[in-house]
Amino acid sequence: MPPTRDNNVVKLAVELQAHDHKPVPFLGEFSLQDPLSDFILVLCNLWKIDHPEHYALQYTEAPKEYVTEMNRNRIKDGIVLHLVYSARKTADDILKKLSKPEKKEKEEALDKLSHLSNDITFANEFIKKQGMLHLLACLQNTTSYESPLLPPILSSCLDLMDHGIMRWDELQSTFIERVASYVTCQGTIDSRTLSTSLTILENIILNSPSNIPFIEKQITVSKLLNHIVNAKKGTETQQAVLALINALIQKSVPHMKKHYCGSVTNRQSRSMIFNNVVLQLGENTSQGSSDLAHQLYVLQQLILNQYEDRMNASMDVTDPLVTDNIRELRKIAFESDGEVPSGITPRRPEYKKEYKKLGFKNDINPAEDFKETPPGMLALDNMVYFARKHSDHYVKLVLENCYRADFHECPFGRASIELTKLLCEILKIGEVPNEQGQSYHAMFFSNDCIFEELFSICIVLLNKTWKEMKATTEDFSKVVSVVKEQIKRSISKQPVTLEEFRKTINNLTYAEIAEIWRQERLTNEEQEMQAPPIKELRKALEPDILELIQQHRLRFLVEGTRFKIARGVRAKDKFRYCRLSPNHKFLHYDDCDEKSVPLLEDLSKKISIVEIKSVVTGKECPHMREKAGKKNPSTLAFSVLKDSAGSEPTSVDFVAPDETTYNYWVDGLNALLRQRMPSPQTTADLEMLLNMEIKLRLLDAEGVTIPQQQPEIPPPPPNFIFHYQLQ
Repeated sequence: MPPTRDNNVVKLAVELQAHDHKPVPFLGEFSLQDPLSDFILVLCNLWKIDHPEHYALQYTEAPKEYVTEMNRNRIKDGIVLHLVYSARKTADDILKKLSKPEKKEKEEALDKLSHLSNDITFANEFIKKQGMLHLLACLQNTTSYESPLLPPILSSCLDLMDHGIMRWDELQSTFIERVASYVTCQGTIDSRTLSTSLTILENIILNSPSNIPFIEKQITVSKLLNHIVNAKKGTETQQAVLALINALIQKSVPHMKKHYCGSVTNRQSRSMIFNNVVLQLGENTSQGSSDLAHQLYVLQQLILNQYEDRMNASMDVTDPLVTDNIRELRKIAFESDGEVPSGITPRRPEYKKEYKKLGFKNDINPAEDFKETPPGMLALDNMVYFARKHSDHYVKLVLENCYRADFHECPFGRASIELTKLLCEILKIGEVPNEQGQSYHAMFFSNDCIFEELFSICIVLLNKTWKEMKATTEDFSKVVSVVKEQIKRSISKQPVTLEEFRKTINNLTYAEIAEIWRQERLTNEEQEMQAPPIKELRKALEPDILELIQQHRLRFLVEGTRFKIARGVRAKDKFRYCRLSPNHKFLHYDDCDEKSVPLLEDLSKKISIVEIKSVVTGKECPHMREKAGKKNPSTLAFSVLKDSAGSEPTSVDFVAPDETTYNYWVDGLNALLRQRMPSPQTTADLEMLLNMEIKLRLLDAEGVTIPQQQPEIPPPPPNFIFHYQLQ
């Protein structure tokens, strides 16, 4: 029996990378319980290398870190490691080269530093040896903006700071000023230098609030946006510019946040972003484009969040502007532009009635309607914007409702408040941007007052939908739910401009929304019906439903039917009436005229059910076989075949007046013979009744997800002694 292998021992390979000569790699075993220093000593002895304390192991697969006691769990069977100079010795070597005047030495050191600075083991050693001071001194001595030393210096600084070993507050103001100068310089600058400088400033803003005022003095939004225009489309520079702007908006004091949002949303800045980023991003799905999409999403959310204060601001009774705005709404809607002739005292307008026509709940003091938050005073802001900027639509909307019956009016005030609240919910105003979010909307960067314009389009739509639904005041909530669906579906189609959004949402009528909901409901019901528990329930219910259908068929046979029969090619059509006896034992039939409905006692002929041999249909019927090749209603024909006895006929033939009657009689006769009911009508009735019964049984489970698999039944308890002893 082979010996059991020790799980703590792994087989690996180690290559020497610290020297120019490459000896034969080590192929052997390493015990995970042994110290790394002992293993390094074994390797140095094997390759006859002095000073083993100057060496360390390094992973060859990303991330290419130094092997430490903290990350040695990555060592697995078959892994390949490198023996390299230790982090301490490497840091010493780099610092020596940085202090030398030769440019080539510095370039080599910085290149190596830029590759190692993302390793926390090396970063600890480098910073411990005051390496950041040497690096910053090297930056100060590099005067040319086009120097090839700048990209590795800045990227190394960024990587070293990202480990959190040094705080961003510890950076000197001279360093921040120098980095900011790379962002604001007018000359040509390497794109790597620019993008890294932007990212460093972003991190300083996010992690060192005390340095924000200093950075704000160095840079402006207009200078940052110039880099968006000059940079290549979809590059890291554009992403870094937007990330820095987002950081400024997020971390600045309130009045500066408004300043930055205003700077970004003015026509010139917005056009730069829209034309050079939004339109160019398109269908690009690379990693860079996803990062850029995230920054656009964050910027969009930060701009929309500027409405949060007004959304949460309740009506202030001491604010005269509120009263003035409400009066302006009434004046624009109801007062003519014409001047009153001199000498005539104008009639005092009935303000209360006009405020009621404007759709306010409180027609005495409409300001009370804006106490609820959200949407607070944001609703009044939207109403005033709509009335001023789109006065024609506003006046038309208000006056149109004035001529409707009271219960058919679409209340403008109430609708505006509810619509503003709805838009705040859909656009998630006030929510912190998601760290993974990428869902930006191009049209939000296409207009200066995006929220107000969106409201103006949607309030007109709400009135249009109200008319399409022929709604009354009791249907207000239903109309709002339809409008919510129209807005969400129109936004999801990613219109590029507000005009595209207007066309999209106006084409999405109430009838289309109702049809979409109906189709979704049917799809959901179909999916639910395919769940294994529902299939089992259907199987259990099917016998009872079939019994119900059978009873219906037999009742139909008891009521009786007039059938059409033919006595020859030239003979006139005659009729035959047939009924099933109430005890279901006999079929009574006889000839009749076209209009009579004979009673059971009037039918002189009968067939005992026990005498019936079978029921045949269509061309299998005897009376249809005789007419083969001639035009005849064979699809509605059926015959009752009975055992021949004496001179009595062996079949009774019928031709049903319609397909439903044919199906019912064929089903009923087969049911009497204890056979399956074959008609398609039975299948349709069974499906309909089963679905209705299942829906009724699932009413109490509405909103509960039906599992695809039955939950496991827990094992029985060790005993069945269940009792509770009272103290």
